[in-house]
Amino acid sequence: MSLGGLHDESEIRGHRKTYIGAVMRAVAKKKAMDESYDVTIREGELKDIIGPAKFKPDEEAKVDVPGVAIGDVMKESATTALSYIKANAAELGIDGERFEKTDIHIHVPEGAIPKDGPSAGITMMTSIVSAFKQQTVKPNVSMSGEITLRGKVLPVGGIKEKVLAAKRSGVKEIILCQANQKDVNKIDDAYIKGVKFHFVDNMKE
Repeated sequence: MSLGGLHDESEIRGHRKTYIGAVMRAVAKKKAMDESYDVTIREGELKDIIGPAKFKPDEEAKVDVPGVAIGDVMKESATTALSYIKANAAELGIDGERFEKTDIHIHVPEGAIPKDGPSAGITMMTSIVSAFKQQTVKPNVSMSGEITLRGKVLPVGGIKEKVLAAKRSGVKEIILCQANQKDVNKIDDAYIKGVKFHFVDNMKE
């Protein structure tokens, strides 16, 4: 079921006050106008009560542009990602001198919306390397994981919500920390059919 442009149970639950309020107002309005009403609200009536979609579904990046990667982002992850890249520039095939001549700006779409702190680590690093090497990242790949200065990938939370959101957006492959595999195993196979998972321990993977 979809309400207000939201499809996932966790998303709908997060906006339950909005939906419950709309239903109560609809019933109260009918009562105030002496119109007949049923105290039982059926699924078919909900969309008329809630109205048109207020939230547009997330979409994967449609353009193959170097420096674009799909995933969750947070500016706090940028420093660690950049430090790791500088320390491993030669191994990554990047001229270290370019860091002295290049200004790096990372834009976070809808930046006013709070993001999950460390989750964007591997996404940040992948995007920066992509931009420096002018090599595109496949637009149907999503990733989430914290990184350390040694390049180790650490587990993050909210895996179910992130995976389901990625699936809805058309993502075909998801990269996660090896330790998060247990979280994916808890998701019903029917919801993640057609998605290929890659579980890693280190950024080199």
